[in-house]
Amino acid sequence: MRENTVLSTWRKGGQTVGGWLSIGNAYTAESMSSLGFDWLCVDMQHGILSYDDLTHMLPAMSNYDTVPLVRVPWNEPYEIMKALDVGALGVIVPMVNNREEAAKAVDSCRYPPVGHRSFGPIRAAMYGGRGYANEANDQIACIVMIETEEGLANLDEIASTPGLDAIYIGPSDLAYALGLSPTSGVQEDKHKETVLEILAACRRHNIAAGIHTGSLAQTKIHLEQGFNLVNLGADSAFMARLASTELAEAKQAAAVEREGTGY
Repeated sequence: MRENTVLSTWRKGGQTVGGWLSIGNAYTAESMSSLGFDWLCVDMQHGILSYDDLTHMLPAMSNYDTVPLVRVPWNEPYEIMKALDVGALGVIVPMVNNREEAAKAVDSCRYPPVGHRSFGPIRAAMYGGRGYANEANDQIACIVMIETEEGLANLDEIASTPGLDAIYIGPSDLAYALGLSPTSGVQEDKHKETVLEILAACRRHNIAAGIHTGSLAQTKIHLEQGFNLVNLGADSAFMARLASTELAEAKQAAAVEREGTGY
């Protein structure tokens, strides 16, 4: 089977830099894949796209070495299994609150006897290659997000869930959990300390630690801290940022300030 290179890197304690796909378009996905990101995540939770878009975006990414991940809308087995069957090599599951919910996500990613993923990898077996049925359990990344007050209270029990590969931090929802603003709150000391607490828990339990960012500067900070999977930014944000900057320069005017959407 095709090797999940980012999962192999995390298991060795290495680091990867990824990107976010929030636009439901195959050409955008293919363009981002051609740039050399270690992984790209198709966002079905907040992205402006559907499952139909996913069936076009993942094949468009398959000519490159970038590992395809999908953030599913919710911790529902059918959502996870559908994303895997169309060719994702890993899923990011939002809003996980406790070990039971983390175990549910893991169970949906693994074929029997270790899980209850239904067998029917209609495109995944073609993309994954010969040996998919026997090797998928070891090559599919199960990543959960800790971003709620309950999730923080159960941090260690979630991180110690058997079969879990990584925890991914959504800074804006984490800020909500801490009683802070989803935009400016990420700069508060309380938020920064909590991020490091999650990183430390991942290290204690020998799983990868990931975090979402919206800037090169923030990405560099988290890589220096030792995070294993760091998101550099989203397709829509890259487009808007460059267009806004160059348009302002062309018109010799100030760049338009946009409402923050968090990161």
